Amino acid sequence: MAGWKDNLGKTQHKRRRRERHRVAKNKPPAGSSPGTLVLAEGGAAPRILATRYTPEGHEERQIHDARELANFCKPDGLLWIDVQGLGDRATLEWIGKNFGLHPLVLADIVHVPQRPKCEAYEDATFLVARRLRWKGDADDPVDERQVSLVLGQRHVLSFQEGADDVLEPVRARLAQGTGKLRASGPDYLVYALLDAIIDEYLPILDKLGLRLEELEERVVASPTRELLRELAALRHDLIAIRRDVWPQREALHALLRGDVGGIGEPVKIYLRDVHDHCVQVAEMVEIYREIAAGLLNIYMTSIANRTNEVMKVLTVMSTIFIPLTFLVGVWGMNFEHMPELGWRFGYGLVWLFMLVLAGVLFAYFRRRGWIGRERD
Repeated sequence: MAGWKDNLGKTQHKRRRRERHRVAKNKPPAGSSPGTLVLAEGGAAPRILATRYTPEGHEERQIHDARELANFCKPDGLLWIDVQGLGDRATLEWIGKNFGLHPLVLADIVHVPQRPKCEAYEDATFLVARRLRWKGDADDPVDERQVSLVLGQRHVLSFQEGADDVLEPVRARLAQGTGKLRASGPDYLVYALLDAIIDEYLPILDKLGLRLEELEERVVASPTRELLRELAALRHDLIAIRRDVWPQREALHALLRGDVGGIGEPVKIYLRDVHDHCVQVAEMVEIYREIAAGLLNIYMTSIANRTNEVMKVLTVMSTIFIPLTFLVGVWGMNFEHMPELGWRFGYGLVWLFMLVLAGVLFAYFRRRGWIGRERD
């Protein structure tokens, strides 16, 4: 059983090492000035989608340079800039300059992953959210990505690590003009974006729950090394989701308390619903973590029981052969005067006696449930 625990520990250690390497490779060196940007290697080139809308109309355009962005930022209507990809420093810097972003905000946007949080600046509110995407792989079924939001007086900026479809439902609602989205302020748009991100959590947790049920059936029927690896990956994802959900819930609670500005009282009513979803997700994660820990205990117990069964059979077989070995040893001694050596029927009777003795012992052990099916 120690070998299985070592395998589980090695699997978790490799995953934690990959995660620490991902965090460290795009962090500024120790002692760097605040706001230093260090882009991740191989980051996707930014794709900028700009949307300007009013209660009467809607316009969407893909932005390619700073001049085009400045011309698109007209005083009429509200503006939503969605940046997909963080792989170009110049693009991020002219976006930050155009909207007056604090250097620390740009640093938090680029240095992923960040802890979900909510911070207030002079004329903007900065939020970090973590979105989940279902991959379905046995080794790593859930993918985590960061979405950063900046709420201004007349605009909302969203920054994603790469091209993603998590915010497409909000874009579609703006295009259709249904609901309150066009007629509301930028704080309602931030609510809609957060709601789209958090809504992805529950279907993923449902899929994790189904996978837990599948693993529960397999852990009782056939515990294998592959099963242990899948269970370790599932526990790692549950821990990662818990690490995302709890601070996300606190950030939403800070918005509801009014610790930061920019969120009106009418929008807080809707934010309470998003907060409730976070609480529900957090409770489900805790339940699933307990189930996963229980499955791991069941797995270890099943392996121990299988080992005990093997040792029991080997012990019983050894016990059957101990008296036979004793008898063979007695008649195998090389003494000159042994009365049974000259007896005509001695050899056959010894074999008969050994077979009868082995059969009696086998029947006794089987009756006691030590061999074959256990007694009720």
